[in-house]
Amino acid sequence: MPSEEQGGQVRHLNLIGATGVGVGAIVGGGILVLAGAAFRETGPSAILAFALNGGIALLTALSFAEMSSMFPESGGAYTFAKKVLTVRAAFVVGWVLWFAYIVAGVLYALGFAEYALLAVDQLWSATGTPPAWLHERSAGLGVAIVITALYSLLLIRKSEGGGQAETIGKLIVFAVLLLAGAWALTRAPSGSVRSGLTPFFEHQATGLLTAMGFTFIALQGFDLIATVGGEVKQPERNIPRAMLTSLGLALAIYLPLLFIVSTVGTPPGGSIGEMSASRPATLMADAADNFAGRFGYWLVIVAAVLSTASALSANLLAASRIALRMATDRTLPRVLQQRHPTRGTPVMAIYATALAMAFILLMLPNVSAAGAAASLIFLISFALVHWTSLLARRRSRIPAPFRTAWFPAVPLIGGLACALLATFQAVAVPSAGAIAAVWLGLGVILYFGLFAGRAQAVDAFTEAIDPRLGVLRGRSPLVLVPVANPASAVGMVTVANALAIPVVGRVLLLTVLRKPSDFAAAEAETERALQDAQKVVEQAVTASLTAGHAPEALMTIAKDPWREIARVAETRDCESLLVGFSSLEAYENIRHVEQLLNDVECDVVVLRAPKDWALNTDTRIIVPVGG
Repeated sequence: MPSEEQGGQVRHLNLIGATGVGVGAIVGGGILVLAGAAFRETGPSAILAFALNGGIALLTALSFAEMSSMFPESGGAYTFAKKVLTVRAAFVVGWVLWFAYIVAGVLYALGFAEYALLAVDQLWSATGTPPAWLHERSAGLGVAIVITALYSLLLIRKSEGGGQAETIGKLIVFAVLLLAGAWALTRAPSGSVRSGLTPFFEHQATGLLTAMGFTFIALQGFDLIATVGGEVKQPERNIPRAMLTSLGLALAIYLPLLFIVSTVGTPPGGSIGEMSASRPATLMADAADNFAGRFGYWLVIVAAVLSTASALSANLLAASRIALRMATDRTLPRVLQQRHPTRGTPVMAIYATALAMAFILLMLPNVSAAGAAASLIFLISFALVHWTSLLARRRSRIPAPFRTAWFPAVPLIGGLACALLATFQAVAVPSAGAIAAVWLGLGVILYFGLFAGRAQAVDAFTEAIDPRLGVLRGRSPLVLVPVANPASAVGMVTVANALAIPVVGRVLLLTVLRKPSDFAAAEAETERALQDAQKVVEQAVTASLTAGHAPEALMTIAKDPWREIARVAETRDCESLLVGFSSLEAYENIRHVEQLLNDVECDVVVLRAPKDWALNTDTRIIVPVGG
């Protein structure tokens, strides 16, 4: 069957391929690089920290799955924000998300360097004394930059994501590690499990929350499937399944492995907290040495090298796709749209992402700082996804193919958990908060200085092509038209139909009868007013039906018709209010317009035309706009 195409991209990823993107990004890299930092902060309760993060990630994956099935396009959270929020909010989300994937890539590049240099050090030690430069920061930075450049070139050659060979290899290695750990548990002396988990909370709740903040990035990766959603076949079915499968597989590996490390991975008489204090970045290799010997030690090194490499590849892929989508929307420079002439891969977006990674590699001091910054930024972006999920479910008229159960509890609880953990992380690790604040500030300056005009023009064109976007973004599709004269009804309704959002827009015809002080005395006058009002409504409805529209009609009674118009506009949440005058020279008419402008929140459109005017009779119309 030929591949589907979406937005110029070929849908080439099936369910297994999409799951591979998620597994490649999640499994292994984060836990092997950051587990030591978690154990250092909270001791054996790092197991609980990962489990709680898993719960937050599961809630987030459900919101992602619903949004991805509703909008099966590349871009992930940026695309969701662009559909549901304003173009400015979408830029903020995209800018944050691009940076999040860049920092995640930096984390895995540094993790790769740590374990690669550890392997070289061990091999060199077998034949002599390793050189001192192997332990210097410059060596790690050099390796990290080289592996980033290598995978950038590979992504230009072929758009895979996740490194399929590395993904399969590391899953095999983790399976062997878990079996070795289970065997070690059966042979461990009585009481080993209890002593390994005591004290469970070494630094109380604060340590647990700090560990969660450091390691949340270890469960990030399912969202990359949404980021490349435009390349997934049958996205409504495959994207949700791939997300939940990859996250479930990661938790099925992480939690047993952390338990094994805590109980049989420590030396006799030692604790996992003490052990992680000296070498947190390579703790998992030292623990495997304790429960599986040198074979286990090298297994972890191999798993770490494969895991960090595949996670780096996946995050490079996701970051470049975010940059490409933003460039298409003109919220980043257009040059980032440039593709390879034969392979179709986004060359300039990949180059820009790789250069940003290299720059940040020089800025961040170590793996823990990279993990803290990446976790914070992803928590912010995930909280926004929960918020857009709430808005989309409420505003969309077409149900998503995948609908999250227990709505709205899932996005409310998930969004609140992400926001609270992000706040704690910003306070507990000030450097992470400072990095996020600087990046956001830079983005705001660039957007309003360079991108705002073009981005808003492209966005307006996009909304014109797809009128449903206006409703998804919270715009009311209702145009209020007060009509009082049958002669002007046709012209007023014609303009109102032009103002209404196509397809989803509606027109509300309002006729206000002035309330007499004495109904009995003014019975004849009231009857004539009712007849005139019915004639106005009949003329207006006929004009709308002739033009292919089906308006609503409302008749009310009030002492002050102008205040009644303002009241109806506010209570019906109208987007536009159209009022007509044959002349604006009278002071009374100008006063009424000023009163409406002060009383209502919606747009006010004033039509000045003769009473029998019709839109198709004129070839020139002056439309002054402002505000």
